[in-house]
Amino acid sequence: MNIQVVGTKKSSDTRKAERYFKERRIPFHFRDVSEKPLSEGELDNICRKISVDELVDTEGKEYQRNNLQYMVIDARKEILRNSELIRMPVVRNGNEVTVGYMPEVWAKWISAK
Repeated sequence: MNIQVVGTKKSSDTRKAERYFKERRIPFHFRDVSEKPLSEGELDNICRKISVDELVDTEGKEYQRNNLQYMVIDARKEILRNSELIRMPVVRNGNEVTVGYMPEVWAKWISAK
């Protein structure tokens, strides 16, 4: 398994995802998007499984802070400009991707291992 958790330390769902993998002794790589934003290639890889519109957290503080609810936006460009707009965590396992806290899917990954 090659688990990557993408999020921020201040996101409670990201912390829960980290705890989920730590409790099961599953090694993972954590990527804090507030320190190192997503690159265009990484976003493309994620968008092969999840649509870019599903990635945008329209209920999040960053979305509200930028007043994006009042604009018609290109979600892809906005995510590349500000990676903190994504719903967190984004968890990748090879070609598989989940957005948000989804332990039932992660359990399937672990059992298939």
